[in-house]
Amino acid sequence: MTNIFSKLNYTKKKELYFERDMSPDKSKKLKKSIKENIDGVHSYLYDCDDIITRDFYMGQTPKHQMSLMFIDGMVDKDTLQNDILKPLMIFTRQFPLEYSVGENFFNMVKEGLLTAGDLKESDNFGEVILGILSGDTVLFLDKVEKALVISTRGWEKRGVQEPSTEAVIRGPRDGFTETYRTNVALVRRRLKDPNLKVKTIKLGRHTRTDVGIMFIQGVAKPSIVDEVLKRLNTVDTSSVLESGYIEQMIEGDWLSPFPQLRRTERPDVVAASLVEGNVAIICDNTPFALLAPATLLSLFQSPEDYYERWYIVSMIRILRFMAAFFAFTFPALYIAMTTFHPGMLPTDLALSIAAAREGVPFSAVLEALIMVSSLEVLREAGVRLPGPIGQTIGIVGGLVVGEAAVRAGIVSPIMVIVVAVNAISSFAIPNYSVAIGFRLLTFILIALASVAGLYGIMLGLLGLTIHLVTLKSFGAHFLSPFVSFRWSESKDTIIRGPIPSMEIRPGYTRPEDLDRINDRRHDTIDKAGDESADE
Repeated sequence: MTNIFSKLNYTKKKELYFERDMSPDKSKKLKKSIKENIDGVHSYLYDCDDIITRDFYMGQTPKHQMSLMFIDGMVDKDTLQNDILKPLMIFTRQFPLEYSVGENFFNMVKEGLLTAGDLKESDNFGEVILGILSGDTVLFLDKVEKALVISTRGWEKRGVQEPSTEAVIRGPRDGFTETYRTNVALVRRRLKDPNLKVKTIKLGRHTRTDVGIMFIQGVAKPSIVDEVLKRLNTVDTSSVLESGYIEQMIEGDWLSPFPQLRRTERPDVVAASLVEGNVAIICDNTPFALLAPATLLSLFQSPEDYYERWYIVSMIRILRFMAAFFAFTFPALYIAMTTFHPGMLPTDLALSIAAAREGVPFSAVLEALIMVSSLEVLREAGVRLPGPIGQTIGIVGGLVVGEAAVRAGIVSPIMVIVVAVNAISSFAIPNYSVAIGFRLLTFILIALASVAGLYGIMLGLLGLTIHLVTLKSFGAHFLSPFVSFRWSESKDTIIRGPIPSMEIRPGYTRPEDLDRINDRRHDTIDKAGDESADE
């Protein structure tokens, strides 16, 4: 019975200061008594031993009572000591305070004493509690119905390192971290444009995660920006711990095996996409940013595609698309040709395959399923194990298992080659989410090939094409620019043209300013800067 009443009391206290969606409750105002304000905060943040309350008096007389509240481990102690406590407790003792307790005293503290760079006023408990939980320090003053929320966020964080999932030979080596403001700054460092806008909202009733969208005003289509904001505002969940939560909640077709947003942990990719008219979604606590809209071609692009010569990149892109095709069709083609259409094979090859399969107790379909499933298990095991051990399991494990299976007569050597080509081809796909989708399609095409041979494969490819044609990402066709083909947009598709010839931005983003080379808006900004420099 005691536990039931404690739970009811906890629920009542929680609803006292926050609405159901955990947004700040403007109706619960602060009191004039500093004791009532501190007790009000403690009544919500009770049983929290990391909440620090620092009471002190300012000046030579004890009438100016003040109190600081913050969470230990989430604030920068140097900022707290040098920019808040030191001015209030030490500097003011050098001269008598002529201000009486009240509004004038509050303004004097805010405008003349505190040296912190970012602070704001608050008159309600909701914003005060949210500030404390976000790593800010709250300053209460006696006989004042307001508090100062001072930005002192300074928790431990990982430094900027090279991205591990998007490695390049030539290009920048810095990647996003788990800190939201650091990630925004990495993008702003590359785009020194006053039209680069950042809008921040908080998602998750319990996590209150900072989620921001970035776009270049005058380039990004306003309808796409509004659609992104609209979908983000409809996210109603208890927690947002990673950008994957957001991706799955705002994508248009959650049954599709293909991602409808492009994810990256490279600031240079985000900056380049923003220039092309995309909208970036940056989430706190994760190094992965999301880009909308996305197309199949954009998911096959690598950052290095724009750092090398155009003919080299074009050849690599062609190889990449060929590898993607074999990544999900090769085992199915082997089953279809050996089981249903052996007459289509050259005679010597057909005899060689038949001789290699002599003594194998399983059909080609079951043989393929055994090998592909074993490869997927080895992949998953290699990911979950520590780095050096995981690489060893993936390489040595595949060789050992494949060789042992051939010696035991369970599978044929040609099947080991087919599965190996299938696995290597999937590694050539730059985007991990797309590679996973193709790995899923492998099993579907194997099932279709086992029923109808090449006709089943063609049926599967036809269904895949229909799905890709109808799939959209924030209003953009997933197969753009092939759905509505324009010659001017074909210079950055399977073949990448020389950068000087790419005069317009991609059409799938529907940018307001199509001209990539002669940007009049930036010419105006540059001229204004030159004129001010001459003056």
